[in-house]
Amino acid sequence: MTQLADHYRAYIACLNDQRWDDLETFVASDVTHNGRRFGLDGYRSMLINDFETIPDLSFKIGLLACDPPFIAARLEFDCAPKSMFLGLPINGRRISFAENVFYEFRHLQIVSVWSVIDKTAIEAQLGL
Repeated sequence: MTQLADHYRAYIACLNDQRWDDLETFVASDVTHNGRRFGLDGYRSMLINDFETIPDLSFKIGLLACDPPFIAARLEFDCAPKSMFLGLPINGRRISFAENVFYEFRHLQIVSVWSVIDKTAIEAQLGL
């Protein structure tokens, strides 16, 4: 259990360091995201786009539960997206929100990801 949790923490460090060439260490070539087959290249492209849209993006683990081969995490964010984010006009304003995400691992590689971002918390900060 500890090995998988430590491996997950290393994955989060890889994301925060934007070490895209190392992503294949953590993510399977046939990874799915919210039921859609992304594959490693699509998953990498999604993450690169996230960092382009949110230049100060940083993943912080708020909660972590590990029951191999699954991990559940609550990721916390405090950032300033450049323009639109989740269809909302952020335009450089600082927002805080969480993402609740579940991962399935196979041979220490992520094969499935299910995630939900707390859009309601963002809307409240924007006064919507």
